Amino acid sequence: MRNPMQQTQTAQLTAVTTDVNVVVQAVLAMALGLFVVGVVGFSHISAVHNAAHDVRHANAFPCH
Repeated sequence: MRNPMQQTQTAQLTAVTTDVNVVVQAVLAMALGLFVVGVVGFSHISAVHNAAHDVRHANAFPCH
């Protein structure tokens, strides 16, 4: 027979791990977004800058 206490602890550990994964994914998504808007948008390579510029205007993000 299994110990009910052991099953409860396993379920709680899985929930905590899932919460941590969601937070890590959100932080990485924000970092990628800041990189695209900040670094790529101010790039001196005209093709890269123009692509970011058009995307910012399409999303109503001020850039001037």
